[in-house]
Parts: sequence; C-alpha cells; structure tokens
Amino acid sequence: MRVLASFARLLPFAALVPAAAFAQPSFLNFESGQVRPLALSDDGERLFVVNTPDNRLEIVDLTGDVPAIAASVGVGLEPVAVAVESPGRVWVVNHLSDSVSIVDVEASPPRVLRTLWVGDEPRDIVFAGTDRRAFITTAHRGQNTDDPRGAYNAPGVGRADVWVFDTENLGGTHGTALSILTLFGDVPRALTVSPDGSRVYVATFLSGNRTTAVAEGAVCNGGSEEGPCNVEGTEYPGGLPAPNVNHEGTGAPEVGLIVRQNAAGGPWLDELGRDWSAAVRFELPDNDVFALDANANPPALVESFDGVGTALFAMAVHPTSGEVYVANTEARNEVRFEGPGEFVRSLGLRDGQPSTVRGHLHEARVTRIGDSVTPVHLNPHIDYEGTPSSDVRWRTLSTPTALAFSADGATLYVAAMGSSAIGIIDASRLNGGTLETGLERMIHLRDPWPGGPTGLVVDDARNRLYVLTRFDNTVVTIDLSDRSFLGRLRMPTPEDEATVVGRPILYDALATSSNGESACGSCHVFGDLDGLAWDLGNPDGNVMSNPNPRGPVGSGADFHPMKGPMTTQSLRGLADHGPMHWRGDRTGGTVGGDPMDEIAAFVAFNEAFDGLLGRDEGELSEAEMRRFAEFAVRIMYPPNPIRRLDNSLREDEQRGSDLYGHTDSGAPRFDGVATCDGCHTLDRSGGFFGSDGRTTFENEPQEFKVAHLRNLYQKVGMFGMPSVPFIDNSTPFGSMGPQIRGFGYLHDGSIDTVDRFFHATVFSMSTRQRDDIVAFMMAFDATLPPIVGQQASLGSEADADAEARVALLQARANATMVWPGGTMTRECDLIARGVIGGEDRGYLLEDDGLFHSDRSADAALSLDDLRAALADGDVLTFTCAPPGSGPRMAYDRDEDGARDRDEIDDGTDPADRPPITIPRIEVPPPGPGDDAGVLPDGGLDAGVRDVGTGTDSGPGGVSGGGCAVASTSSASGLWLLLFLWRRRS
Repeated sequence: MRVLASFARLLPFAALVPAAAFAQPSFLNFESGQVRPLALSDDGERLFVVNTPDNRLEIVDLTGDVPAIAASVGVGLEPVAVAVESPGRVWVVNHLSDSVSIVDVEASPPRVLRTLWVGDEPRDIVFAGTDRRAFITTAHRGQNTDDPRGAYNAPGVGRADVWVFDTENLGGTHGTALSILTLFGDVPRALTVSPDGSRVYVATFLSGNRTTAVAEGAVCNGGSEEGPCNVEGTEYPGGLPAPNVNHEGTGAPEVGLIVRQNAAGGPWLDELGRDWSAAVRFELPDNDVFALDANANPPALVESFDGVGTALFAMAVHPTSGEVYVANTEARNEVRFEGPGEFVRSLGLRDGQPSTVRGHLHEARVTRIGDSVTPVHLNPHIDYEGTPSSDVRWRTLSTPTALAFSADGATLYVAAMGSSAIGIIDASRLNGGTLETGLERMIHLRDPWPGGPTGLVVDDARNRLYVLTRFDNTVVTIDLSDRSFLGRLRMPTPEDEATVVGRPILYDALATSSNGESACGSCHVFGDLDGLAWDLGNPDGNVMSNPNPRGPVGSGADFHPMKGPMTTQSLRGLADHGPMHWRGDRTGGTVGGDPMDEIAAFVAFNEAFDGLLGRDEGELSEAEMRRFAEFAVRIMYPPNPIRRLDNSLREDEQRGSDLYGHTDSGAPRFDGVATCDGCHTLDRSGGFFGSDGRTTFENEPQEFKVAHLRNLYQKVGMFGMPSVPFIDNSTPFGSMGPQIRGFGYLHDGSIDTVDRFFHATVFSMSTRQRDDIVAFMMAFDATLPPIVGQQASLGSEADADAEARVALLQARANATMVWPGGTMTRECDLIARGVIGGEDRGYLLEDDGLFHSDRSADAALSLDDLRAALADGDVLTFTCAPPGSGPRMAYDRDEDGARDRDEIDDGTDPADRPPITIPRIEVPPPGPGDDAGVLPDGGLDAGVRDVGTGTDSGPGGVSGGGCAVASTSSASGLWLLLFLWRRRS
C-alpha cells in the first residue's frame, strides 16, 4: 500500500487546485509541538492564540460575555508560540518556516509588519532585559545561519541556539540578531524569565538521562556468566544479564546493552552494577536548563542545571521566589523488556527490581530549580507493581506540556496533554514533596469534548483560566472560582478527518495505558523521536517467522522476541516504507497480508497497548487501531534544513550523490555487493527516501530493515565509541570528553557518527569518499524540498536580501519535482498575504505566471504589479506553501470553491468548515469515592459558542451539535449524567 501516492483518493480537494497539484493533499500534518500557544495582552482585553494547523494568529476579544475571535492574521507555517512585545505588537514563532512574524495588532486590520529569519525549527520566544530584548530558541543548524550544516562532523559543539534581537533596532528587512548564543545541549525548546527580567532560562527539549548503548561487539558472548573478555585489546566485564533465552528456551541473539552514568564523570553501570566505562569514550554532563544574563552586552551564559528530566516541555517562574519550575518526563529506558515479565519472575531474577518496563515507561514530573534541583513526581499515588492499576488513572497527570502560576504564586496549573486534564497544584505542598493526588486536584477536559491541553494562561483579573486544547483546536475558558466551563472557542482548521480523529490516540494515556501516565506519544514525542534507545524485547514472547521482502543479501531470519536495544523511531514518513520497526517485525505479513502494506504494519503495533503501556482492557478495537494507523502514516517529515534552499547540492554533497549511485548505475560498490542506492533506495516517484521496505543481512546477529536516511541530521551530537571488531581500528578511539547525546546511529544508537559507520570493515573507501557520502546523506532528499515554508516580506523599503529571497521563492515555485506516486508538481505553491487598500488580501502564483487574488473579479497581477500596489506602510509576506495547499492558504480558506473576499463581500464566513466528530476510546469511570473533580460544575450543561461554525452547538460543539456523549456508549453517557445530577443534588 502506498499511502502518499494514494492521498488523492483519501482526502478532499478544492475545486481551484491548479492542475499540477492534483496529486497533493491540501493539508499536510507535521504534528509540530506547540510551546507557548497563548498570550494575554497587557491590558487583559485580548488573548492571542496560534492556530497551528491553519498557519494563523487568532486575536480573541475578551471584553464580551464570552470570548470571540475579533481578527485573524496569516503568519508562517506551523506557528507554535506567541509573546507580547508591547501593547501594539506581538511576535509569533513559525516552526516550519524558520521565521518569526512581528504582528501589528493595533492596526485595522491587524497585519504582519516584518518577518525575521532565524535558525532551524524555532520553538519559543520571550522578552527580557532592561532593553526588552527578544530571545528565540532554535536548533543549531538551518539555511538562515552562517553554518547551515551545524558543524555536524565536529565534536564538542553545542546544538542549542538562542537568537537574541534588539527590539528597537532589528536591522535589515528580515532582522539582524544582536547575538546568537550556542549552548552545550541538544535542540532547545521552552523559555522563561525571572520576575525582574534579568535572567532568561532555556530548557533543552530532549535532554537525555545519561544513558547510552554499549555496542554488541563490546559485550561478551554467552550471557552474564561469561567474562570478562578481551575485545581488540580492551577488557569488558561480561555478557548480557539473564535471561538469555525466551520462555520457549530459544537462545536470544547477541545484542548490545544500555548503561547509565549516574553522575557527570562517574562510571557507566548496567543493571548488575558492572562498570562499562571502557566501552564508553565520552561523558554526558546532561545540561538540561541554562540561565542567561539578559542584561549583559551581549547576553551571556551564567550557569546550567542537570538532572532536571529527560524530555523538558515547559517552564514557569514563581512570581515571588523566582524559582524555576520545569514540566518534564523522566524515561526509564535502562530497564530491559516489555511484556508481563512472568518468565523473568519465574527464574527468580531482578529481586526487588521491576521485571519489565510495562506500565512504567516514563514518570511525569515538575522539577523545581532553586538552591538545588528537586524533581517532584506528579503521580506518587501510582503503585507500579499493582496489576491491574486502572483505578488510579483518573487521578494521573500525563505529559505535562504547559505550566502557569496564579498571580500570588500559591497555585500552579499544569496542562496534562496525555490526561486531557488540568492539574491544580498547591505550590507549597509541591515544594514540600507532599503532593495531593485526589481527583479534587483535576479539571478533566475529556468529557464532554476531546481535550489534549497544550497551553495555559491565567487571567487573574477575571479569575479565569484559558486553555488551548490541541485535539479539537479550541480555546476553553474556565471559571476558577467554581471550576465551571464558561465556553469554548473552536478555531477553524484545515485538518482532514483522519488526522483529527486519530491524533488523540497518540497522546491519550488515560485511555491507552494502565495507570494513565504513559502513551505512545511519551516516546514518539509529538510523533517524532525521544533521542533514546530502549530494550523492549519480550522474554514471554514467541519466535516469529519473517515474511518480509529481502534486499541484495538476506536469509529472512526469524524474529526473536528478545531483540536488544533499539533507538526510538519517528512516526514521520511511514508512508511508502513498508514494514516497521528496525527489524521490520511489525508487518502485515505476519497476519497473512501484504508485508508492504503500511496500514497493516502499523495495526500490528496494537499489542503494545497491553504489553508495553499495560492497558488493563487489552488491545484497542480494530476501528480504533485503524484510526490511529490512518493518522500516523500521514505525519510528514519537514524539509531538510541542511540542503540549500534552491535544492542544489554543494560540491562535496554532489560528489557524494554521484558516489551514492541513485543517478549512476556505474557508481562504486563500496561493500562489494551493491551501490549505496542498491540498498538505501532513493526514488521520489516510489516515495522511497533511503528505504523501499526490504530487509538485509548486515553482518549482525539479526537481520534489519534497510533504514531510511531523511533524519540523520537530528542525531548529531555523540562522538566517541570503543574499538570493536567490525570497525576499522586504524581510526583513533580515545576519550572524546563531554558530549551532547548518548545515542547516535545504527539500530541501537551505539555508532557515534555516520563517518564512523563507514569505517566498518565491510566498506572499502577513501577518507575523501567517506566525507563526500556523509555530506550527501546529511543533505538527503525528503518529500518536501527545502524551500517549503520559507518566507520573505516586501514593503516600500525592502532591502536587497528581501528582494533576492522573493525572487528565489518565485523561481522554486516555477521549478518542478516528482511527487511520490510519480506525478509532477511544483516545488511549492507561492502565496502572498498582507493588507492592501485597507483589506487583508491573499494571492497565489498560478500556472500563467501571475498572482490570482482572493476576489474573483480582480485581474491577475504580476509580481511587479503587486509591488506597485503597496502603499506606504503596506507589507506583503510571500510564503512557499507545500504544493497543493496554496489555494487554501491564499484565497479559499474553507475550500468550498468560493473566494475568501467574495464571501466577505457577501457577508458569509470564509472559514466555516463543518466540524469533525472525534470519537473517544471508552474509559471506565472513576471508582467509588473518586467522584470529586472528574468534571467541573456545569460541565455537560455549559452552553458554548462554537465560533468555527457560528452556531450554538451545546457542549458537543466538536461534532456540530448535541451532547458529545452521544458519540460514546449509552452507558458512558448515563454514568456522566448521573454523576453530575448527584453533585448538584
């Protein structure tokens, strides 16, 4: 099954899509994680909200009886954060566009004043310092930087950048940073500011937890009883801890081992306490949070903090003490195995230790940074050894994505995306480590409508809490005096039904786990990586046959249930790549279907809900799993941030491309079997970006699926590994000192660099050839070319850089490429948005080379005509939208065939898409005595204004009318109604 190639049959299209774009859907899902999606104006009269799927800033009027959208401003692609600079200006961070939109919110209509170019995948923004400077987090790479490749081959380089702008002196049209601070951490995410504005705190997103993988070649064969052993002149302590067979008695393959360094510079220990320091030639300082002096010129690093958490989502500063609070999850990937653990227990192993990681993958925490770093578990009520444990799930907070304090600092509000709930935490009890865990601390958003909160703003003047719920793209207003719902504001979304109905399953820990703490999204963070390896073999599992197609070399070896460490793989780009998992052991072929059917392969993950998340109800239903699969296979990779914007290759990348062989059948066979492309197929027409789904033998104890190569740049930051048999030992293997990451390349992350991989003895190539092929692979093709998302703003005083960028955008919009499935399309759809003649206007460059507008009676314009139409103060922002989405983004927002300005002129709504019903996975209600706090007072009876449709839809606004419990079973609706009746009587 080729999912991308089939999009034309799966998704609706607007009638106005140009002929060249018919094969592309009008909406692509990147599943970008929102960071700061809400901001309150200084006067408290407006709420600014990023509408991530619709690429807009929504301006919400709070002065009426209920919040209402007053204006909508087109910004960049995938906006994830917004912050108020001044009463008249807000800044919006555009994750996919690598840009920041500065919006004049006082103008009529509001408009983008300018667009700043920043590094790759910006995530958050704050203002701090006496000069009111802007601080923006980005990855250390990207086409708008001095080093787009991010020094991928240099050890000891920080991978976290903070761009700092002087808000009063921004420089050229697209900004000149005051400074760019590079911090010794991986990609940064959240920011927060001290009460006096003198300190900015920066949180590393996937900061790790001081774990790494010892390569299989350094682990003695034969199990823990064997050893020590000498490998290439180095002594290692032994083999794998028992068990070394599954319950059938079949010997497990020889694999690597996850070890942990409990403190910087300390020994690397396994679960038996054995020291593997000889096998790990680097240190992990685990810098999690950095403090910056915001007033220094330029701003400077003051100190860093470690031990904060594994994945850091959000931060908040206590308004009086100045202490920093960090919402995070702590991974337990050093614990081996999934499954029930019966075989491990039967052998009397791991006395006093968990037999598997089932139901206990991550712990949700808030870490306080003051005189010390103090993590506090948000769910101390969970008995991880208890089975079943679903009776505690309604009291659990999962995936804490946002924090907000009350003005006096007495209460901390926690947005728990995986619980669809808001936690209300007594700050003094949190500080004392005596956290309350009853249902009274919860505001559940799951009923009567879907939730998934990602943003919080406390409105102390009105005693309200505003919550952005990602699953239904809605702003929920809660009265904090009685915790009642005052209303919900549904923002327009272009998302297709498969995306909307499938997304909650990725995050919904309440419904998909035993105790409500972990979900698939705990490891596949926002549908992507967690930067870790896990040993999720199952000794209670059976050996399975391998039905998958094989590459140039391979025997189709069976799948043993004990497979060793494997790095977490992204859910991005699953379409057109066949079987899943590193070994391809999730495949439709195991149930008699097509091994190349991606939907069937994803459905085969259903057993993980029981065996890994510990769901007491067992696997999901067939319909639920199908919804999850249809959602997952649509998640897209972003464009490669290393490749040039004009899609050309640098000299070394071009030499590497020639050696790779995808355009030259005479390319060398470095391993004597095939060209690089002979296994790692690059074929845009087939949708293959390094893998076509086949499995090969790689001189490993197990056979693996050929890996795709689109995300190698994400894994940079680990340098240093031991001498092992399959690596050419003429290269140095000394200690490399402190590093950013504990996991690199290969299935278990034990290979530190791509260059080191090419030192494997199977390859025969020169240093120059290695360097060139690595350069090409770092700039590897993705479905979308690098120009997609890029922006430039033109006004009456645009500089030469802005003019050149617009010319580049137009050139790439006229360039063609192959879309998976074989059709030809443009590299992007070039749109232009801005205010002209006092109206918010949109334009699309079409096949005739002219820009067509959002008013059907208007004549098409050339680029020069558009420039000439700009009066003083007018600004047009040009954006390269994904091919197929241009008509929607330029002039037909709701894709009903009528142009937006025509609808406005007629007095109709250009954004009135019909809402989509989101079915929920059934969850048993709380047990006896646990009825307080399940829903706020007024939950089911609170009438709401569904702004997306302009109708009073009742609490079931997601489905466009009626009570949302109608989409659940009658029993579920009955207990909810009885519950609310009991509370009010």
